[in-house]
Amino acid sequence: MKTDELINMLANHAPPVDRQIVARRFGTALVIGLVLALLLLLTVFGIRPDIGQVATTPLFWAKLALPASLLAGALLVTTRLARPGAPVGNGWATVALPVIAVWLAALGLLLSVSANIRWALIFGETWRVCPLNIALLSIPTFACVFWAIRGFAPTRLRLAGAAGGLLAGSMATLAYSLHCPEMSVAFWAVWYVLGMLIPTAVGALLGPRLLRW
Repeated sequence: MKTDELINMLANHAPPVDRQIVARRFGTALVIGLVLALLLLLTVFGIRPDIGQVATTPLFWAKLALPASLLAGALLVTTRLARPGAPVGNGWATVALPVIAVWLAALGLLLSVSANIRWALIFGETWRVCPLNIALLSIPTFACVFWAIRGFAPTRLRLAGAAGGLLAGSMATLAYSLHCPEMSVAFWAVWYVLGMLIPTAVGALLGPRLLRW
């Protein structure tokens, strides 16, 4: 058999490409990761007792908007970095914009109040534990996200690991928001972002090892 005939035979008998496999695999990772993060939240921290009351305020939904928007941006970047040769395009902008928005909102808040209460708005009451709590809740989501990434043979391992870590951190922060009592935009701009940066850094560090194929 000639080489051209062999190639044609293999091409004709190749199974069709499943165009939904990325959505299904990452969808599974997101659902399982969020469920595990919520179960860990309920087990270790619990939900804030006034959640029913605070959920009626626009500020609470603004609080959820930060990790939710970062989750969407990180998901876009991660799914592209998970596939060899797929361009990231404007994916990084979708990650940067929510952070810039919350920093600008925090700056506006701090400039609008007297100097003697600015530090209270930044540090709140839980700044010492907030980033570590987010990092703890990101452990199960981290495992789920890295399972999803490994299924697509990524080639940019450190970047893919960092994006996956951010995705895990944003899911963890979304869950943690149901427990955290802090309602200052300035607090979120510092300590929520720092909490999400921890799994991002871990992902960048471990990506070349955990995502190697």
